[in-house]
Amino acid sequence: MCDTFVVLPPYTSDGSVIFGKNSDREPNEAQALEFHPAVSHPAGETVKCTYLEIPQVRETHAVLLSRPFWMWGAEMGANEKGVVIGNEAVFTKMPLDRKPGLIGMDMLRLALERADTADQAVETMIQLLADHGQGGLCGYEDKRLTYHNSFICADPEGAWILETAGPFWVRRRVDGFASISNGLTTGEAFDACHPDAIETARQKGWLKSREAFDFSKCFSDWFYTTFSACRNRQGRSFGLIGKAEAEKNGQGIDVPYALSVLRDHGGDGYRPDGHLLCDRLCAHAANKLSRNATQSTGSLVAHLKRDLHSFWATGTSAPCTGIFKPLWFGPGPLEDPGPAPGATFHPDALWWRHEMLHRSVLLDYPARIDAYSDERDALEREFFDQAGRVRQEERSELSRNAFARARDAVDRWTDRVRSVPIQGRTGWIYRRYWAGQNRRAGIRV
Repeated sequence: MCDTFVVLPPYTSDGSVIFGKNSDREPNEAQALEFHPAVSHPAGETVKCTYLEIPQVRETHAVLLSRPFWMWGAEMGANEKGVVIGNEAVFTKMPLDRKPGLIGMDMLRLALERADTADQAVETMIQLLADHGQGGLCGYEDKRLTYHNSFICADPEGAWILETAGPFWVRRRVDGFASISNGLTTGEAFDACHPDAIETARQKGWLKSREAFDFSKCFSDWFYTTFSACRNRQGRSFGLIGKAEAEKNGQGIDVPYALSVLRDHGGDGYRPDGHLLCDRLCAHAANKLSRNATQSTGSLVAHLKRDLHSFWATGTSAPCTGIFKPLWFGPGPLEDPGPAPGATFHPDALWWRHEMLHRSVLLDYPARIDAYSDERDALEREFFDQAGRVRQEERSELSRNAFARARDAVDRWTDRVRSVPIQGRTGWIYRRYWAGQNRRAGIRV
């Protein structure tokens, strides 16, 4: 499960486009934050995606990706042109194809590597869908999980929503701000759709005579859409943005507020073992039945101006327990976060090192998050202040320094959190679930 939003002018404080996403996946599905440079490819070359090998294009852009370690594609990312994309699993009435094909994360990465604008990214994914279809298993340990996909594609000029149901698709331009979750959201108002979508819906009895075509109503699967609690989360993110805009009296949304949306738990006094469904934006896994593939394993915010594209990424799970660091494309490489994470704990991998802190906090969330959250917020404010003043030639150094300071802080906070006595014991099912996850990952907290 995931959540993605975008805010456009005039609803941003500086006339920029602000994009945010939490990637929710299985709790041991480590996510790599990585940079791939632009490449010129020889004619006839192919690219091996997660399952499918397809023809390569001659030129691919430099990309920043947040990628589940076992797949080729990415959950979210950006390219050097200022295009940013996030995807969502959606559940539809169209048959799922478990045979090897392009998964939504592959289409996302291919679009980032090939598109100069958000509009081109949408067109690229539509063409990939037509040429190769979408299919293949999407889960890590869950070998039954597969789904269709929706996307937000943004650049400094605006944003698009693309939603799919099997081979069918619909696209609409974002006006003001928008959010998507794990359900189709496009109704009767859209800019274009697959040429056969309306007739297919009519033939299957999903579109009645004299009814207006509503993509979501015709193609949504009721059961999975309902029990993913996607409408709760999509409504919450949309409402938080609208509420902030109203309260700011026209001053607009900024990057720190975007981070707070990704960290939202729906109110004060949050306990990760205290609810059944995945109905919080900052998601924590809790049981195998309803909250397994629901851990926020990576988070990204993009701040897109016409003359500058800045990115804020955790490179870790659980944005409420982690820290966002600044990144830019430029003459030097992006900050190297260390060895790529894999299936089990590695003390030098950024993602797994943070898990020592995250999973220690989970033993008593209310008491332990308070042990360092003020210090985390102060460190982030310092990064924001520095990023607002840094010269172009100093950006790489600022990123390196931010990652190094965050690493030291995580180690310090982990020791501090472990010294906080457990005051409120979590439920037995929750404790057993996380004990099993920790055992499989080889991590001791």
